[in-house]
Amino acid sequence: MIPHLADTPVLETARLTLRAPRFEDYPAWEAFYRSPRAEFIGGSGNVRDAWRAFAHVTGMWALRGFAMFVFARRDTGAPIGFAGPWQPIDWPEPELGWNVWSAADEGQGYVFEAASAARDYAYGVLGWTTAVSYIDPGNARSIALAERLGCTRDPDAALPEFGGAAHVYRHPAPEGRA
Repeated sequence: MIPHLADTPVLETARLTLRAPRFEDYPAWEAFYRSPRAEFIGGSGNVRDAWRAFAHVTGMWALRGFAMFVFARRDTGAPIGFAGPWQPIDWPEPELGWNVWSAADEGQGYVFEAASAARDYAYGVLGWTTAVSYIDPGNARSIALAERLGCTRDPDAALPEFGGAAHVYRHPAPEGRA
């Protein structure tokens, strides 16, 4: 038997499947998290920290009923990254987060596609009326993506106490809501 998270949603876009994390996704995540590519999300060279971060996302599905999705290529099933709703217990607002695990997958529009589908899910299914993305000021690619998603910087928004600098980008309100 392969363990899985029961009743977790699966979303599909033109090129991607968004789903809960699976154990077989972990090697791709670990390689990313232990590399310099993970500098903006607290990555480290430590396998224990990589495992705990992966388990944190996975556990949030069970504890909150939502978490970031693994987004994978529909044609091959290969995992590309995490994207989706996220709110650790001590964060002031719900967040839409994302990361892409391999440099080869950057610049393909995958993260925009995944983040857009995840935001539609957060607004339409979870009933969120607002969402932010906390982005390191040095992370130019994520800032550009947030702006492409229609986000605007909100300098008055509260920050989580995660020990690093961040800009808060507020997502546009759901359709039909101001």
